[in-house]
Amino acid sequence: MRPSATAVGDPGSLSPYWHFHQAVAEAQLASWLPHESRRLADISGPRARAAQIAATAGHTVLRVAGVLPRPGDHLAGVPAGLVPPVPNGDAPEPPPSRNGTHPGRVVWVSSDPGSLSFLADESVDGVIAEDRTLSMQLAAEHLIADIARVLRPAGQVLACVDSLVLGMALLAEQRHWAELTDLPHAEVVLVPWPDGSITRCFGAEQLRELFEEAGLSVMWIRPRTVFSPSTVAHVLRRDPKGLPRLVKAELAIRPDESVGVQLVVSARKRRPR
Repeated sequence: MRPSATAVGDPGSLSPYWHFHQAVAEAQLASWLPHESRRLADISGPRARAAQIAATAGHTVLRVAGVLPRPGDHLAGVPAGLVPPVPNGDAPEPPPSRNGTHPGRVVWVSSDPGSLSFLADESVDGVIAEDRTLSMQLAAEHLIADIARVLRPAGQVLACVDSLVLGMALLAEQRHWAELTDLPHAEVVLVPWPDGSITRCFGAEQLRELFEEAGLSVMWIRPRTVFSPSTVAHVLRRDPKGLPRLVKAELAIRPDESVGVQLVVSARKRRPR
């Protein structure tokens, strides 16, 4: 999929795609969540609804939020096709609990989302880092190590990051040809947004190494989506009620790890020997 807005035409035509994108993200999270009630920490960015979805599934969620910019502020000047819109009241409701338990709860914690220093060692069963949290932390190694510290043995983390595909698209949009040429050889890829902020982009192998070095065994890495905006728009134009089937088809695909503008990784803390 070519992520550039100029490659897919009028950004307004991407609305069906981002609706699909959000539905896929929430379905991936729902399938990842433990079946029994657990204590989870959610350090996702302001766009994610992960805490609400996890609570609906019966979990207690520590939702970490600091002094954050208003949703969308850091996206000023970014090509419209590269990032999803802020969810609004028309977004689908979180899925009902699949384990038959009563809904859990969300506990808001005022803290820097880039640090879990307020949590004790091995104090949570899972960590959710959706909405590009690791990409917004330039020294992501420290946050990954912190995640490993607070997880109990066999605890899991689900994270979404910007990929090298997105990094290359941004550099091409900005005509940074020299940086684009050097990108395949860089150990750390930091790409400027047009507003001056920075995103850290990851390749699948680099992402795997970072988690493994922190003591986390990677279960899988996959793109957030592999269907192109034009494919999604075509399917939904022919069948406006086909979104659930399209999401199901997306989740059934076993794609190449290197494709997609975002990568999703699931990892587990190793049990002590």
